[in-house]
Amino acid sequence: MSDKPLVLIIDDDPSFCSLLQSFLSKNNYRTEVANTAKEGLRAIFENNFDLVLIDYRLPDLDGLELLKNIKKKYFHLPVIIMTNYANIRTAVDAMKLGAFEYVTKPVNPDEILLTIGNALKSADEEPVEKETDKGKPKSNKSSRSFMFVEGTSEQSQQVKKHIDLVGPTNLSVIVQGESGTGKEYVSRMIHQESERRDKPFVALDCGALSEELAGSELFGHLKGSFTGALQDKTGQFEAANGGTLFLDEIGNLSYDIQVKLLRAIQERKVRKIGSNQNVDVDVRIIVATNENLDQAVKSGDFREDLFHRLNEFQIKVPALRERKTDIIQFVNHFLNHSNQELNKEVEGLEPEVQEKLESYHWPGNIRELKNVIRRSVLLTTGNKITLDTLPPEIISPVSTELEQQTPATHVNPHNPDLKAIQEKTEKALIEETLIKVKYNKTLAAKMLNIDRKTLYNKLKRYNLD
Repeated sequence: MSDKPLVLIIDDDPSFCSLLQSFLSKNNYRTEVANTAKEGLRAIFENNFDLVLIDYRLPDLDGLELLKNIKKKYFHLPVIIMTNYANIRTAVDAMKLGAFEYVTKPVNPDEILLTIGNALKSADEEPVEKETDKGKPKSNKSSRSFMFVEGTSEQSQQVKKHIDLVGPTNLSVIVQGESGTGKEYVSRMIHQESERRDKPFVALDCGALSEELAGSELFGHLKGSFTGALQDKTGQFEAANGGTLFLDEIGNLSYDIQVKLLRAIQERKVRKIGSNQNVDVDVRIIVATNENLDQAVKSGDFREDLFHRLNEFQIKVPALRERKTDIIQFVNHFLNHSNQELNKEVEGLEPEVQEKLESYHWPGNIRELKNVIRRSVLLTTGNKITLDTLPPEIISPVSTELEQQTPATHVNPHNPDLKAIQEKTEKALIEETLIKVKYNKTLAAKMLNIDRKTLYNKLKRYNLD
């Protein structure tokens, strides 16, 4: 059997697929092609791929839905999204659903090779679970983590102050912030400031888990407890015993899993699927979310008792656009890191590049900034990053920020009902967003910075069909 990595390309453009296949073949990769999402899922089921490349626009399913379907059954399979620059915001948001990275079309050969190499290297560090490995704790190193530095802005210093304050305690913490702001970094810093620092830090992305997989990942299972359970499996609670369990996108867990999670936290015991025995665990819980859990409780999407159990302390991580004085500090850090990674000697930015970076609204936050700098360093041939190495959406940004889209709401001075005003504004914003994206609910949810489940609940509440 060949030791060359096997890559699946899912794209409906035959010419592009042929060129990409030829290029990857010359660089020691084996490839297969699927032109639809359905063909791609069938190919993944029938073959042992090392990596999957997905075009965001497919004839039968968009890239985000296909990504979710892949991650439900093949959680650790690296997936890279390919997108035109107009869809880059959605592609960045897709990373929270489990995508390793995104690349823009037309694909730059050096960039795609680097990205594929990094994805495969990450998969080697946190290998796909094989039958012989089931039951063993996974590495606590997250393949989606990224380098980060403390900012000097007032907002960043406030976050650091809260980390120092809550770190030495055993309090459960909710870390709230948009995708890409560094919530996992903050959680790791809390762990490092605690007496559990020498014990495991185990991270689990709840946003990429189906209900069936979530129970197995959290609590483990016994061989034969369900179809496909060929060996015993240790859950993440047991893997994190003595240390910290970090649950990213906690709001995506189903109601039944929320009940089991609450019981495990309160009783400090877990029970594997298929077992009738409890296992004692000592775990500190830190959760992260990009939605307002308090509002999710009010709307019935999140259990109130679980929320209060988790909400012993809360840290709000600001978006990058709210702390723009930190941007150049982050740029310099990512520049140094990219130089080392790519064996380059780029010294800095041209003045017009700095102006563009500071004026851009950064929907993907620090994660997006890191990707932009790494891409620019790769494309730079001189000593400084120039405008032509930046993605098109930064060079010529389209003014479509939701803050500018929020419709005005008439306030009745004789009946200033704040809740009614907020609901009216929210309903109008959802309607306007749906119209803009031609009623693509997945895209609308991403633009509104909520998950699809929350969007469907709001559509039902406001009687929007």
